[in-house]
Amino acid sequence: MYLPQYHQIPENDAFWGKGFTDWITVRNAKPLFEGHNQPRIPVDGIYYDLSLKENIVRQAQLANEYGIYGFGIYHYWFNDEKNLLTKPAGIILNNKDIDIHYFFAWDNISWKRSWSNVSGNDWSPVADESTPVDSSAHSGSGMLIEYRLGTEESWKKHFYWLLPHFRDDRYIKVDGKPMFVIYHCSKDILAMCQYFERLAMENGFPGIYVVYRKGVNPSVTKGQNIFLYEPSASSWDLMPNKIYRRVLKQLGIKYGPKFFQYDKVWKKLLNTMASHPEPTFIPSAFVGYDDSPRRGKYGTIIKGQTPEKFGAYLHQLMQIVGSQNKSYILLTAWNEWSEGAYLEPDSKDSYEYLKAVRNATRS
Repeated sequence: MYLPQYHQIPENDAFWGKGFTDWITVRNAKPLFEGHNQPRIPVDGIYYDLSLKENIVRQAQLANEYGIYGFGIYHYWFNDEKNLLTKPAGIILNNKDIDIHYFFAWDNISWKRSWSNVSGNDWSPVADESTPVDSSAHSGSGMLIEYRLGTEESWKKHFYWLLPHFRDDRYIKVDGKPMFVIYHCSKDILAMCQYFERLAMENGFPGIYVVYRKGVNPSVTKGQNIFLYEPSASSWDLMPNKIYRRVLKQLGIKYGPKFFQYDKVWKKLLNTMASHPEPTFIPSAFVGYDDSPRRGKYGTIIKGQTPEKFGAYLHQLMQIVGSQNKSYILLTAWNEWSEGAYLEPDSKDSYEYLKAVRNATRS
């Protein structure tokens, strides 16, 4: 999974200050306890800009060198007027010499301020604290960009924006069908995907291969291709005092940070994947997790990770996946630096996580 948030866009300038990218969040992170690995620093201190082709070329070279087949690029189509953070995917599309496979993962939800009571994703609470907008007054709804699914007319615009990518030979396909991951499902989304299926067939594909995140409207996604977003899916069942924390959340009382152990989360994940051999269940996994750069002391932190543990667990997962005759593992993530979920080399572990992937795929 691949975050395209590392280039400047006008919306981020307006929300969190001129020049904002996710690197600002990463660099401003503070350690919360002794031994806390924050802030995370890229190897050689290179905070790259994904509006530049050479940086994406370098990522593709790294991926190929260390056994990564492709990138699941997060897709931010909010409505007919707003489709953000498209630069990296556009660079890949328009430069056939970039040797990387890819697909889109649609994070179809509104962006809102962390203090807002409207539905959506409070994308960067820590950034909200230093926003140029007077958030202390909590004026207005707090909605930053509203997600609207729209009608068939909107769906058609969305599909035909995606179509040049679908037609690219590097775009990942399953049985000839372009792969498209969707994070938030509903009956209307299912209707849209049926429409996408028809348009895909009209444009020469045998259909479209849609994968939905499990846990969001499970009755709606029953019988569909699904995946679990890790590590949150395996962490939630391990959460101490889960009911107590849920009550606090309903009361609007903040708590945290939440701590989990790397070994326990991975073992839960492996058990889950082994118990779901059905072909509609798409395997997923994670490198690590620490979203305190975004959420501060209210973040979630998985402790005890090492490259050696990651490599061993990934190898076990690949054995399970191989025995089930499945082709893909959706791994969180290539470059989610502000959530501590990344394979890219950093100043602490250098290239060790990438080496772990290469060793696991070779064996």
